[in-house]
Amino acid sequence: MSANKETLKGTVGIVLAVCLVCSIVVSGSAVGLRSLQQTNANLDKQTNILEAAGLLEQSNGDIGGTFDKFVEEKYVDLDSGAYVDKPAGSDVYDMYKAAKVNETSTKVEGSNVGFQRRPNVASVYLVRDEQGQVSRVIMPVHGSGLWDLMYGFLAVDNDGNTVRELIYYQQKETPGLGGEVLNPSWKSKWNGKKLYKGGELAIQVKKNASADDEYAVDALSGATLTSNGIQNTLTYWLGENGYGPYLSNKPWKS
Repeated sequence: MSANKETLKGTVGIVLAVCLVCSIVVSGSAVGLRSLQQTNANLDKQTNILEAAGLLEQSNGDIGGTFDKFVEEKYVDLDSGAYVDKPAGSDVYDMYKAAKVNETSTKVEGSNVGFQRRPNVASVYLVRDEQGQVSRVIMPVHGSGLWDLMYGFLAVDNDGNTVRELIYYQQKETPGLGGEVLNPSWKSKWNGKKLYKGGELAIQVKKNASADDEYAVDALSGATLTSNGIQNTLTYWLGENGYGPYLSNKPWKS
């Protein structure tokens, strides 16, 4: 009987030890996986920003090094259009998470942009040339498409008015229709377009827009709702409640 008890105790001890080791391994794997996911997400973000900056090919695969050399993240108070310190709370500021907290966001009113609140502080990215001068300003934008919100980056020259890139990196539009926002041919139509005329927002996404019209981009064929969503996105984010004050003030020139 005594021998059986000792055997049982030994078996239980082994089982507990195995369980402990497994829990440590699983816990460590989960932490490692989260770290890997964050690293990959950051790499994707930097890749998209470099594309908007016109530096992706130049990077030759060194995404992080090129980003660190030429791109600077800044933080903008959207009400004033002025730069502010990075909001406290985490090592990496996420403007989309900030938009979900009442204390760090503002309710969207009178707009069809497709979301309820926008952050009080937005991240923007200054692209510098070899001489350290700002050559482009990149602003995150998002708004409704046909099926869901679409997220992208709008890049303008340092005049705050001339578009160089509008790229969407997250969207669920119908392939061949709204999904054509990813088509290089359509994306290239934005290069050189103007946002404002006489201080007023003038850029339009409309059917049969002439290539010579510097204030218009041809709408996506067969994707009226997606095209309308892009227009609503630009109307909101380039207006007084979005980056309008920032683009008017041009603090990157100070």
